[in-house]
Amino acid sequence: MKKMSLIFVLFLGQYAYAQNRTAELRQELIEAYEMSEKYTLTICEQMPAEHYTYKTVDSVMTFTEQFRHCVVYTLNQISGRTGVKNPNEGRKLPVQMPKEQLIKEVKAMYAFVKMTIAELPEAKLYEKTGFTGGEIPMWRLFYAMENHIIHHRGQCIMYMRDKGVKPQGYFGW
Repeated sequence: MKKMSLIFVLFLGQYAYAQNRTAELRQELIEAYEMSEKYTLTICEQMPAEHYTYKTVDSVMTFTEQFRHCVVYTLNQISGRTGVKNPNEGRKLPVQMPKEQLIKEVKAMYAFVKMTIAELPEAKLYEKTGFTGGEIPMWRLFYAMENHIIHHRGQCIMYMRDKGVKPQGYFGW
């Protein structure tokens, strides 16, 4: 009986550790997205509305298209891989949109991502998904999507500089 009690106590300890680790992971991801949202919205707010259609050369996306792409790609990737309903399903975002609408779409994307992180079942969070020729746990997909946003946000910062807008300093962790 003592042996069974010990095994039970050890099992409970491991279970509690795993639950705590998952809670910490969710919190870490949400905090990362909160800082990303703050920085992204600052960039969107700083760029004057008249420059939202600006692009450096004809072969690249405009300022608006860069963030529109982030919204569409992030929602599609997360929805498609987690099975969570895409809030934009059946809706096509305009290629160009006014500043206010773009900001609204960016906010909605971040709200969806944070909600998905918070509510995704634990097993799904650790489930493997195919990505760039390999497999990663679903939680890493959220970091990959954030990395994608960072890439496009950086391009938008260059657009701002081209237009003489000094971007607000970097928002760290």
